[in-house]
Amino acid sequence: MKRATFSTLIPLFLLAGCGSSDGGISGPGNNNPPPPPAGFAITSANGMQVSQIAYQAVITSGDIADLTGSSGVGSSPGGGLTKPGVQGRIAGTLPGILQKVPVGPTVVDCLSGGTVSVTMDVNDLNVLLGGILSVGDTILTEYAMCDEGLGEVIDGTIDSEVDAFEGNILVGSYDMTMTMDVLNFQVTSGADVVTGNGDATATVNSLAAPYVEASVSGTSMTTDTNSDSNTLSFYASAQTLDATLSPAPYTMDSSATVDSSELSGAFTYSTMVMFEGFDTGYPNAGVMLVTSDTGSATLTAEANGVDVTIRIYASNDGTGDPVDTIMTTWAQLAAM
Repeated sequence: MKRATFSTLIPLFLLAGCGSSDGGISGPGNNNPPPPPAGFAITSANGMQVSQIAYQAVITSGDIADLTGSSGVGSSPGGGLTKPGVQGRIAGTLPGILQKVPVGPTVVDCLSGGTVSVTMDVNDLNVLLGGILSVGDTILTEYAMCDEGLGEVIDGTIDSEVDAFEGNILVGSYDMTMTMDVLNFQVTSGADVVTGNGDATATVNSLAAPYVEASVSGTSMTTDTNSDSNTLSFYASAQTLDATLSPAPYTMDSSATVDSSELSGAFTYSTMVMFEGFDTGYPNAGVMLVTSDTGSATLTAEANGVDVTIRIYASNDGTGDPVDTIMTTWAQLAAM
């Protein structure tokens, strides 16, 4: 099953005015997850499944901070991590929202049905009218079966607070850190439904756009789908994309502890060597380590940007000679 994604978790009305340039995600991609709990082993028998779940977890953590869509700030760093989100048309409502004291709730009709309601509690309305957010400003975004005609219906709540800000949101050039609580945030794509609950801290830096950086980290994010439930603990994702070049190079680091209903125990993953690639392609360089109480696996991106080599180890840190090698593709790992 191809998962629906969380490509709209950052309130898009904040992301106007950066043109059509691409962006990415940067910052610390290692949140130092603790060692996985005892009792689970990565073996030749489950190595492919564990690798699939690990790669999907990387996708999920990246999606939490994904800035895809017509917001103009950025795109996913590739590898099929992007799905259409609510259009940046919502961003055009910002001037109207700013005319209200307190700011909102302002309800925006989605193109094909449903609404988005935005409520802001700001420290200084005059400063915000100039496009500058202040530390402590809060934004409550409530999606009510919002359908923008892009293949996804979005429902649920994001409660966010500004932790740091530099720049101007009205021109799309800023460096911003926000903390977010995700409450029953649901994305429906066809028959697939994914629901998220958890916390996140996201940093976006578009001061040098079309080179854009962003990062996301959190203590816990649970995603429930039609067939499984996965909890990321102490997760982090860090990406960059440089759209000043063509093709646009990207980088990606990621780490987390994953507890999946499809497995009998938890495992931890981290990028040993930063993933790299171009545009929306899969990685063509980089290595990810997946560890358990007993046994481990490495996922090595091949230079063609298509294939990935999985090596299974008896050690729990990817050292020694592999006991098994699995040749597969990123597309196969993504197609769950």
